[in-house]
Amino acid sequence: MAACLTSLRSALLTGAALVAIGVAVAGCAGKSNITTGSVPKSSKPIGEMNATELRNAADSIGQAYEKNPRDPQVGMNYANVLRMNGRNEQALAVMQQVAISNPSNREVLAAYGKAQAAAGQLEQALNTILRAQTPDRPDWRLKSAEGAILDQLGRSGEARQRYREALDLNPNEPSVLSNLGMSYVLARDLKTAETYLRSAVAQPGADSSVRQNLALTVGLQGRFQEAETIARQELTAAQAEANVAYLRSMLTQQNAWKKLAADDSGNTN
Repeated sequence: MAACLTSLRSALLTGAALVAIGVAVAGCAGKSNITTGSVPKSSKPIGEMNATELRNAADSIGQAYEKNPRDPQVGMNYANVLRMNGRNEQALAVMQQVAISNPSNREVLAAYGKAQAAAGQLEQALNTILRAQTPDRPDWRLKSAEGAILDQLGRSGEARQRYREALDLNPNEPSVLSNLGMSYVLARDLKTAETYLRSAVAQPGADSSVRQNLALTVGLQGRFQEAETIARQELTAAQAEANVAYLRSMLTQQNAWKKLAADDSGNTN
């Protein structure tokens, strides 16, 4: 059960939690992560792809990366889709090269830190983010990325402070509100999480991952029909049904959520 919550924590903090559960994590009983990005034109956003489409996207973006490995956007998209395919070590290697080629690009450094975190290098990831941040010109994206890493380290109080600092710099930013909401999911304070996620969804820039995080949070409270309705707004019927079915199976196990809480109690604040 502790391993299950660890996988869930990783999925939540990549920005596409419910999609990740249905596609990448594939359930704690099976094999086991966002930011979403776009693959070459005419393709779906990464967060809407199934497993086969994600593998094809990795091949397609990989070819673009080979042609221009210094391009920051191509590199970040490639690392992102690699992580969605569970290829965290390769994603980290890609971001290392992109960071070397773009040492002053703070968006790249934030993505590099996330890749380190996904590969389990949490302290290194935190150091990367802190090095990229500048006190005289703080970047809200780096604040949010720092918060996500702190959440993975179990330092939820510090994480939420970073999210609030990010919101001071960029008020009502949906991705930050979503991260803040998911921080409360990790602490199993689902009512508070839902409040922040509904606020995130209401913002003009909210993307699919934000709405899927809301669907996840609603589903974790046992409101499966409502969760499926939210999920269906972004996914195909089959994807939405698969996600809700997974949540239902996970949470209808005897005392499943209580066991998760007990097994991971030492990792939350």
